[in-house]
Amino acid sequence: MTETPNDSTARPTADPQHERADWVSRLADDVIAEAERRGTKPVAASGISPSGPVHLGNFREVMSPHLVVDEIQRRGLEAEHIFSWDDYDRFRKVPAGIEGVDASWAEHIGKPLTSVPAPPGSEHGSWAAHFRAEAEAGFAAAGVRYRGISQTEQYQAGAYTEQILHAMRHRREIDAILAQYRTLPAAKDDDEELQKALDASSGAAAEDDGSSGAEYYPYKPYCTACGKDLTTIEAYDDESTEMTYSCQCGHRETVLLREFRSGKLVWKVDWPMRWAYERVVFEPSGVDHQSPGSSFQVGLELAPVFGWQRPLGPMYAFVGFGGVAKMSSSRGGAPTPSDALAVMEAPVLRWLYARRRMNQSFDVAFGSELQRTYDEWDALLRKAAAGTAGDAELAALARATSTAHETLPETPRRVPYRTLASVVDITFGDEEQVLRILGGLDPEEPITSLQPLRPRLDRVEAWVGTHMPAEEHTAVRSEPDRAALVALTEGERDAIALLLDGGQGLPAIEEAWTLDGLTFQVYGVAKVQRGLEPGAMVKGDKELSAAQRAFFALLYRLLVGRETGPRIPTLLLAIGRERVRELLTLAP
Repeated sequence: MTETPNDSTARPTADPQHERADWVSRLADDVIAEAERRGTKPVAASGISPSGPVHLGNFREVMSPHLVVDEIQRRGLEAEHIFSWDDYDRFRKVPAGIEGVDASWAEHIGKPLTSVPAPPGSEHGSWAAHFRAEAEAGFAAAGVRYRGISQTEQYQAGAYTEQILHAMRHRREIDAILAQYRTLPAAKDDDEELQKALDASSGAAAEDDGSSGAEYYPYKPYCTACGKDLTTIEAYDDESTEMTYSCQCGHRETVLLREFRSGKLVWKVDWPMRWAYERVVFEPSGVDHQSPGSSFQVGLELAPVFGWQRPLGPMYAFVGFGGVAKMSSSRGGAPTPSDALAVMEAPVLRWLYARRRMNQSFDVAFGSELQRTYDEWDALLRKAAAGTAGDAELAALARATSTAHETLPETPRRVPYRTLASVVDITFGDEEQVLRILGGLDPEEPITSLQPLRPRLDRVEAWVGTHMPAEEHTAVRSEPDRAALVALTEGERDAIALLLDGGQGLPAIEEAWTLDGLTFQVYGVAKVQRGLEPGAMVKGDKELSAAQRAFFALLYRLLVGRETGPRIPTLLLAIGRERVRELLTLAP
């Protein structure tokens, strides 16, 4: 059993105006009331089987109770988030895409995850330990705290011995309850949401319920000879707890279950047993646990067998992933929290989970959509600073940037993600050139160091190197396209002259060398050519919009040899004054 580090200095509770403003606050109210009704403290639970990388879909299992417990703690009340590592689950199949792991690993199927060797090259002692450590690093970086519980340690230490014996004494009652659900129809093939969740799950929801033998037993031994659960209980005596089991490997033995430490309750019985053991009040679960006959539904009737009631357990919806083709080809699976935190700041990742109700699906974007996500994030920060954000927006923002115990790292100087991406891309990450370009963004408050741009700049550099779509990478021409410059129409030559040398209200480009100045310049050219002031506010003029788009496309062709690219003002800043003139001017 482990516990994540605790900061001794607690942050102030959330602003009262945020209470009940969002789904987190409302669920916190429900959990507090339910805990009071049961005469216990608010305990929320999560559980994940470390059978492979813990991806961003699994992360909703972590974030949902974390946010609710954190809200309760912000109110100054005692609450706990426990996290069960279901590392005593069986190794069900050999996952694809794990480096160094091939079909030969099938020899470990049926063993507990803590008895399966770690992937080659790992510093950890088992398969479970390897993937648990990987996941916990991401959880910690995202500000998630909990009391971690290893189910291997619990079972092997005899923590659940009395619960196991109780379940065996009540095995006929348990069997009768399970029998009501065994013949229920499976989920329909066209239930896309459920199918996605089932495909992404660890498989626990569909695990054998112990009914495969001649007599029902809710307990499954791990063979002490081969270490696998390919076992069948042949006899059991309630009084002495004497149990005889045989294994497909040929081993057969008789043990006293009271003293035996190699086995566990089957999943559909194990879960409600642990609700009672830990006195869990709140545990959301995924779509795969909410279908007819699933673990959570059956738990409604099985929990009272252990003297408890099923926790409050709203369903959380599927989380998808966008723009991860490169990651999937290299990892063979969906992205993890650590993968996400390599390209986005922790508050942004937390915000994606905090701003939507649990029953709403959403995607975590890794392609160009990530830039739009950051545009939305920056817009929210501006609204909050201006006092125009709504209560629900402010609540989600508070949950994203801080917890009851700490404030998460944020970037002091927020330059748009897409601007940073363009600059990093075009300079190949050369920090001296990056600083040169960014230094011209705002003459009134010039950027003189890259440090205030971090950690956002670090995340952008990682994104450009790993997830920026190939077609969006920009290569500036090494020399002018003479043929294209010779073929310019008279109107195109006039447009370029206005851009470079100014006139009719536009300055020379050197005098406009800031992001705002260049934005005014490039949008003003088409206006001046139509007889308007360069700063005129024009709405709904389709011809003007078409002329501006045509001018931008011309600049892209002359500067980078494509029809599209980074925003023109950012591109011009990145290229530099002298080189812009060189590429847009036909030398004699």
